[in-house]
Amino acid sequence: MAKITCFGEVLWDVFPTHEKIGGAPLNVALRLKSFNHEVAMISAIGNDGYGKTLLDYISENGVVTDYIQVHPTLQTGKVQVTLNEKGSASYEISYPCAWDKIVMNEKLKDLVANSEAFVFGSLVARDAVSKDTLFQLLEVSSYNVFDLNLRAPHYTKDLLIHLMNKADFIKFNDDELYEVSGYLGSKYLSMEQNIRFISKATNTKHICVTKGNHGAVLFYNHGLYYNSGYLIKVKDTVGAGDSFLGTLISQLLNQIKPQDAIDYACAVGALVAQSEGANPKISPLEIESFMNPYLK
Repeated sequence: MAKITCFGEVLWDVFPTHEKIGGAPLNVALRLKSFNHEVAMISAIGNDGYGKTLLDYISENGVVTDYIQVHPTLQTGKVQVTLNEKGSASYEISYPCAWDKIVMNEKLKDLVANSEAFVFGSLVARDAVSKDTLFQLLEVSSYNVFDLNLRAPHYTKDLLIHLMNKADFIKFNDDELYEVSGYLGSKYLSMEQNIRFISKATNTKHICVTKGNHGAVLFYNHGLYYNSGYLIKVKDTVGAGDSFLGTLISQLLNQIKPQDAIDYACAVGALVAQSEGANPKISPLEIESFMNPYLK
């Protein structure tokens, strides 16, 4: 099993009727841990009840919390989540909050330098303090996994280009792929051409693009691998892409063949989308029987 560090926001998703623990890097961390990897989370919470509950939950799920800082004045992050009639989410993200101020120290540097993968997104870089910490950690990490997870207006073209150039693996959704291709000056109109264009422009050998209910495509060491998705009834899409990414990274680090890895990851993403919240418990048996209902 691999040693993996996730960096970024830990927060509460506030729905109209209830609240759930979330934050994309945390969702990825929790899914990675469910596959028995050694996972640590770097973030910050407020000195408040929401933060304590978050910390307890992360710890109970086996993710190392020693690197989650407690900010003396800023509150634990909250996001207002609105679901449309199809279960797709839109987000209103409060600023500033504790995870905007993750402060660099030697413990963080040692942790990341000794990890086999370092997972991060763009949202955590909206504030100069956390951005500076991220940039420093990217200099010592060995395999950088960049989940764009774009949340307007919390990113810039220059930031994305910098982070992509530091990445060994980039995960987009289809809208993000075309937006970023445009930033890089691509004239291509097809997904595959733009994947190869971005790979060359950023020197990134591993790229994945999710396509909602139409599955995903994985570009891995010059080969393209496809999964066309699974027929499900969507409850909510919150965290589905994060669980997909956590599963895919787990599979690839475990030396699973790229085609099998993308099939398995799409299945987990679909199972999350047909469940409530970002981090439902899913057993290996559930995944196997979902992928092959005729399996005895």
